[in-house]
Amino acid sequence: MKICINEESREVPDGATIADIVETLSINPKFVAVEVNLELIPRDEHATHQLVEGDKLEVVTLVGGG
Repeated sequence: MKICINEESREVPDGATIADIVETLSINPKFVAVEVNLELIPRDEHATHQLVEGDKLEVVTLVGGG
C-alpha cells in the first residue's frame, strides 16, 4: 500500500504499523515522535496503530543539544 512519510511517497506492506515504519527507517523508537494525518500518536500505541492506504506520516527525531 502507498503512504506518505515526511512528504515522500513510500510503498509499505499491508497492515504495517508505526513501529514497523520506525524500524524500517532505522530510528531509535525512544527518540521519535510520529504524527498520522495531523494527529500525534502516543509512543505506546506505535506497535498497534495500523496504517492504511493514503496515510500521511510526519516522523520527527529528537536530538539533544545545548
